[in-house]
Amino acid sequence: MSPTGAVARRDRVTLRLLPPSWRDAAAVAVEDRMFRALAVLRVVLLVNAVALNVVRRDNADHQGAMWAVLAVMVAWTGFAVWAYAEPRRRRAWLLVVDLALTAAVLLVSLPIKGDEMRATIPGFWIMGALLAWSVHWRWRGGLVAAAVLVVADVAVRSELNQTNYGHLFLIVIGAPIVGYLCESLQRMAAERDAAEREAAAAAERARLARAVHDGVLQVLALTQRRGAELGGTGVDLARLAGEQEAALRALIRQQDTLGPESADDATADLAGAVEALGHRDRPRVAVVTPGTPVLLPAHTVAELVAAAGACLDNVATHVGDAAPAWVLLEDLGDQVVVSVRDEGPGIPAGRLETAEADGRLGVSGSIRGRLADLGGTAEVATGSFGTEWELAVPRSAS
Repeated sequence: MSPTGAVARRDRVTLRLLPPSWRDAAAVAVEDRMFRALAVLRVVLLVNAVALNVVRRDNADHQGAMWAVLAVMVAWTGFAVWAYAEPRRRRAWLLVVDLALTAAVLLVSLPIKGDEMRATIPGFWIMGALLAWSVHWRWRGGLVAAAVLVVADVAVRSELNQTNYGHLFLIVIGAPIVGYLCESLQRMAAERDAAEREAAAAAERARLARAVHDGVLQVLALTQRRGAELGGTGVDLARLAGEQEAALRALIRQQDTLGPESADDATADLAGAVEALGHRDRPRVAVVTPGTPVLLPAHTVAELVAAAGACLDNVATHVGDAAPAWVLLEDLGDQVVVSVRDEGPGIPAGRLETAEADGRLGVSGSIRGRLADLGGTAEVATGSFGTEWELAVPRSAS
């Protein structure tokens, strides 16, 4: 398999079996957007917390300590906005310190505000650390952070009323949900990124295939025809050109058929299978196929190639081992046609019927029988010009 094919296959397996890597470019891009939104939210929550504490400053037993805590919150918010802005700074220590500081601000609310505390100093400011854990460590991180903050909040409450319970319940439920949504967005972004890469690679392969078909393949085909006419070393040159043309066509088809392994594993490329007939020594076979894959069920491909091989066996037997033969594959959209032609003396009138009546079923069984089983037809034209078999299979039947 080519390096390009190996990379594409690895990407598909990773995409299908594993969650997107935490360092995947698409996943990091989603996380960056989330943290930019969180930075704005942190500032809004900080302004709200400071304003509420200023308005309710008379409720604090130790106002100096309260101002100090608010100053720490302001400083940490500024630092957190800067630190979370770059992926390389989003280390475990940063998130642990963020959560620990938030829990500590919650815990000091009781001694600063006294037993009559109606609201903690940070208030909704705790959502900054909570959501940071949810965004970076997904639903599991959100659940852990929620548990830590709920324990800290309950520890400073003299009683747990319905309002407080509602707030804590939302924290426990909301944080994992945010984490799950973030992970889903990252997965979607990674899948979209992989799909776009694969589509771009497929488009580039198609462009290269067209360029090769319009240039190199035509030159090789011309060299193969003219070289045989020159004789001598030209025959060897023609043979080599034919081999290289077949190899290049097979490579183009291989790249074009790279795709996810799925229920379509039973599909095979008829063009590639027919191309292999060109490697026969007896008779000498020239193969012409489309520049793109011709995908059919594997059983249909095997039977068509076997029927074409039987036609070539007849050429070797009745015309000669060194006789030339030609195989042409055409994809007509609603059907595929494989034509096998030679320049022998043709089939005498009545020979096929006589052979079938005598129990020799080479043509009726190996060729026509196979095509009949596939829902197709096997037509023969013969005369002084030679013999040509036309093996046609409708796509609806395959």
